[in-house]
Amino acid sequence: MTEDIGRDEEDEHEDADERDEAKGRHPSGRLTGWEGPTRIAVASLALIAIMFLFVFPTRSYLGQQGQVRSARHALEVVEAQNKELAREAVLLQTPVEIERLARVQFNMVFPGEHAFNIVTPTKTPPASAATATP
Repeated sequence: MTEDIGRDEEDEHEDADERDEAKGRHPSGRLTGWEGPTRIAVASLALIAIMFLFVFPTRSYLGQQGQVRSARHALEVVEAQNKELAREAVLLQTPVEIERLARVQFNMVFPGEHAFNIVTPTKTPPASAATATP
């Protein structure tokens, strides 16, 4: 009977070793396949995956938001210019503005009117400075 007890203990140790091997453990108690370099590689890959999933898309999103803000500002500027040009187009259709532009830009007058052009004299250097010779 003592022999049976010894065999039972051996069987228990063998069963424990088989269970450890099934779980990926070495009989000495170490994990097989998850040693130092493997853990570092897996952790690095996980960090890279997290960056691709969260960091890079966030940076792209923030960059696109900046582009959207600048595009909205450009749109506001163009709309303001468009309103000013529409106001000017309406003004250019009035007879008073047409007459003003014809007189100012083209020196035009109505029949019976006389146009005068006033010429301002240009300044000339004094005569004594021009005739003096060294």
